[in-house]
Amino acid sequence: MLDYLLSFLILTGAIFTFVGSLGLVRLKDFYTRLHGPTKATTLGVGCLLIASAIYFSNREAGMSLHEVLITLFLFITAPVSAHMLAKAGLHLGLPSLAKTPEEKIPEKDNETTKTLTDKKTAVDQ
Repeated sequence: MLDYLLSFLILTGAIFTFVGSLGLVRLKDFYTRLHGPTKATTLGVGCLLIASAIYFSNREAGMSLHEVLITLFLFITAPVSAHMLAKAGLHLGLPSLAKTPEEKIPEKDNETTKTLTDKKTAVDQ
């Protein structure tokens, strides 16, 4: 039964990693390219590391914590790095191919709405 679980985790990890890498190569936009390594590849590497932790924990006497710590580090750092890359891309004004519909900000006479509107027009320029 353990062999089936390990085989499933390894195949799932390989498929996710391949799809994430393929998305990094095939997608045309900087912002959409961020999804490949941060979502699919993170899940793929996470599955592979969990399979490795289960295998070596079963083979040896104790729990294998190296893979678990690497998985936790990967799941914490990948979204943060993707967020920082996206903010840097927005700051540099990199073009986006897929435009999303703009949100309508309700017109109110308070300072917060004016600040949001000013920031939005600054990003659009």
